[in-house]
Amino acid sequence: MMARISTFLHFLAGDAQADRVVPPTGYTARLTVFAAASMAFLAVFALSLSLATGRLADRWGEALAKSSTIRISAPLDQMDAQVLAVMEVLATTPGVKDARPLSDDEQRALLAPWFGPDLPLDQLPIPKLVEVIEDAEGFDPEGLRARLAGEAPGAILDDHARWREPLVRAATRLRALGLVAIVLITALAGVVITLAASAALSANEQVIRVLRLVGAQDNYIARAFVRRYTLRALGGAVVGTTLGALAIFLMPSAGDQGNFLTGIGFQRWEWLWPALIPLFAALVAFLATRQTAKNVLQEKR
Repeated sequence: MMARISTFLHFLAGDAQADRVVPPTGYTARLTVFAAASMAFLAVFALSLSLATGRLADRWGEALAKSSTIRISAPLDQMDAQVLAVMEVLATTPGVKDARPLSDDEQRALLAPWFGPDLPLDQLPIPKLVEVIEDAEGFDPEGLRARLAGEAPGAILDDHARWREPLVRAATRLRALGLVAIVLITALAGVVITLAASAALSANEQVIRVLRLVGAQDNYIARAFVRRYTLRALGGAVVGTTLGALAIFLMPSAGDQGNFLTGIGFQRWEWLWPALIPLFAALVAFLATRQTAKNVLQEKR
């Protein structure tokens, strides 16, 4: 364990002589930093989008799963009797925590976006709605439908299953798309860093040749490139992650409505995820540069 720590500290400290092999400035250096910063910035947004989508779908799914609606269609002179029959059935149904008929004002508010606020409910054959809140165990939808069919033929149970299933599918697909986006961003950054390291190795072919003549091993030369490009990627990713997290932080809050576009962000412990992005970028740069250095040095033997 101590040997690994010592090796890691030596890697961070570097070697002044070996570091001269790698150009401290130039387009390869700028390209590496820019690629790492861009990857980190986009990864922050992809991660935030994935987490926000999951939260929103879970919130909607939980709200719909805990409530159901019974729609009662009957002539006006039979409506009160049908509502009373439905309430009696619900009162003796295991798993039902609470149930209440919606008032005319509540139903008018539900229909206002489509028909306006002055809808005359008492003059239109609009079904009566009963809100059903279930407890933690829930009720048997099929059993309740059978009882309603026998005691209140005009009542139809909507347990919101058709609303929950599309939300779950959409959340799963969007989470997968977020992960795919992060993978593609990482792969692109790895390709750019590989090209930059390869170009730097080719540009310093004469220096590498001289180092070999004085006895330098390929591992010694490769370690200098790996260290320099890993630190460049780490620094660029820190900048990109900071800018991305700041942009996310300044976005509007979701508030109580839970709107999708205003809910993109991190909550509580989720802010720890962006902190891992620079470390992941450094790991990608380390692996990409090490493999590139080994391949290029082997070709130039």
